Amino acid sequence: MLKAVILIGGPQKGTRFRPLSLQVPKPLFPVAGRPVIQHHIEACAAVAGLREVLILGAYPAQELQQFAAEMAARYGVAVRYLQEYAALGTAGGLYQFRDQIRAGGPDAFFVLNGDVCGDFRLDRLLAFHRERPADALLTVMATEATRQQSVNFGCIAEDRATHAVLHYAEKPETFVSTLINTGIYICSSDIFQQIGTVFKRKQEEIYSADFEEGPPSETISLEVDILAPLAGSGRVFVYQTSRWWSQIKTASAALYSNRHYLKLYRENGAPLAEDGKPCTIIGDVWIHPTATIHPTAVLGPNVSVGRNAEVGEGVRVRESIVLGGARIREHSLVLHSILGWDSVVGAWSRIEGTPCDPDPNKPFAKMDNVPLFNGDGKLNPSITILGCNVNVASEKIVLNCIILPHKDLVRSYKNEILL
Repeated sequence: MLKAVILIGGPQKGTRFRPLSLQVPKPLFPVAGRPVIQHHIEACAAVAGLREVLILGAYPAQELQQFAAEMAARYGVAVRYLQEYAALGTAGGLYQFRDQIRAGGPDAFFVLNGDVCGDFRLDRLLAFHRERPADALLTVMATEATRQQSVNFGCIAEDRATHAVLHYAEKPETFVSTLINTGIYICSSDIFQQIGTVFKRKQEEIYSADFEEGPPSETISLEVDILAPLAGSGRVFVYQTSRWWSQIKTASAALYSNRHYLKLYRENGAPLAEDGKPCTIIGDVWIHPTATIHPTAVLGPNVSVGRNAEVGEGVRVRESIVLGGARIREHSLVLHSILGWDSVVGAWSRIEGTPCDPDPNKPFAKMDNVPLFNGDGKLNPSITILGCNVNVASEKIVLNCIILPHKDLVRSYKNEILL
């Protein structure tokens, strides 16, 4: 029997995802028509013998419990949300709910960070883990990055013969390895002994501290406090994948992930808009059944249209996410943008952003989490985001802008954040 744990953090995280995370928790933001962590649950449910998925986070329970019930009904596995009393770190949450994770005596359990996306293939990770020695505590899924980008991730040095982790460094200051941690693991239940040792040490530090420099942190990091010290012990291993993977820390990453999940839908035979042909479709496009699309509209490639959205006559949408209830009036153009819930784009308007995709000329390149502002204090070009209930007047241009909710735009804007 197997279980899975999805770590989603709490509302104090995900600030780079605003204003989209102001309306829904970031783990529930729809990418390719499904909440981010629904892709995780779907990958878990595809593993034979997996009986339960536990979602751990510090979000209020009412925001996740209904979603968990819907996922359980849809995928036929138990799905529960367990609320942390505080942010405890990637391993601290595991330790708090160790009894729930170990209940039923699972052979092993997956751990997935909620802010990553990709073609997970957890069955292959499981098969690899089962081929390791019986005392193996953890296997981490890894992928390759460029030498320059690798220092922004957890870097792994491995024994190429046994695939044992020899050294692990979280976001090192100097180059260690191009092999990086994807935030996806499979663990033995014995891992709780290691976490418990760290927990006791941190509690001793708290009670013995003089607090002159502030109270010691009680958070426990799976990467820093567990994986790094165990490196070289012969009990931690690395499984390398060459399939698509990305972090999803920003709205630009959501658009990038939307593209790849739509491609996975097509490859796996899931229904896409071309099956119904409500309008002219180019490439991969997903349209919610309740959306209204004018036959003269042109959508795609890589477009998702949400529940009850409306796309008018002669509209062109490409590389964008149109969220539920959004309306695009006739003859407007939307490129590299996310239109928030119930937002309105007036007739003959243009909403356009600049993609922040990985460099296609560099093998293994990953998305860079570009800051909002450059060294000169100017806004970096990025996708355009309309928050919920934003109204753009007719015949206006909005270029490389972030618009917070409930704004009425009566003129054109370029490279601005509207608070």
